[in-house]
Amino acid sequence: MSINELWKIMIVDDHDMVRAGLRTYLMLEPKFDVVAEAGNGLQALQMLRTGIEGGQPHLVLMDLMMPEMDGVAATKAIMQEFPELKIVMLTSFLEDEKVVAAVEAGAVSYVLKTVSAEELIYALNGAVKGMPVMTADVSQALTRGLRHRTAQEADEGLTEREREVLLLIAEGRTNKEIADELHISIKTVKTHVSNLLMKCELDDRTQLAVLAHRKGWAKPE
Repeated sequence: MSINELWKIMIVDDHDMVRAGLRTYLMLEPKFDVVAEAGNGLQALQMLRTGIEGGQPHLVLMDLMMPEMDGVAATKAIMQEFPELKIVMLTSFLEDEKVVAAVEAGAVSYVLKTVSAEELIYALNGAVKGMPVMTADVSQALTRGLRHRTAQEADEGLTEREREVLLLIAEGRTNKEIADELHISIKTVKTHVSNLLMKCELDDRTQLAVLAHRKGWAKPE
C-alpha cells in the first residue's frame, strides 16, 4: 500500500449505533475510507468472499462479542482466507483469556472501546504497518493470560497422583506424612517425587514447592 493510498476499512459490530459512530469519525480522517460494515463475523466473512464494491479493505475493525460468529472465530477464519488483512479488535471486554484468544486468532491489536479517538487512530496506523498497539492494561491482561496458559499446560503433564504429592510438598509435608495422607508407601512417594523433579526439570523438593506456589497450584498460606 502506497503512502498516499486511502486505507480501506471494514467495521464489524452488531450494534448499529456503534458502527454509525465509528463510520462518522473515521470518515473525517482523510486517510481512511470505510468501504463496508457488517453486523457479525459471519456476514463480514461472506462479504469479503463475494467482494466489496468499494474494494477489499486493508483493515478490519472487529468487535469481540457478536451473534452467529464472534470476533475471535471471525478473525481466525478471515486470516486463513485473507492473510493480508490487518484486524484490530475493538471491544469492551478485558478478560485475560479473551485477549489471548484474539491475539492467537491473528488480531494485530486489541483495543478497548474506552480509548480516546487519538488512541484508536494510533492503533489503526500501527495495524497498517503490522505493528501491534496495546494499552498497558491490555498488555498486562495478555501477559497474565499467557502465564495462566503456561501453568495449565505444565500441569497437564502431571498425573493426578503426582499433583496430589506436589501439593502436599508445597504444604511442607515430609515423605512419611505424604505417605500417610495418601495411604501409599514411602517408597512410592519417593518415586513420585523423582518423577516430579524430572518432569519439572528441578533439583530438589524445595524448588518443587516454590514452583507450585508460583504457578498458583498450591493453597495460599
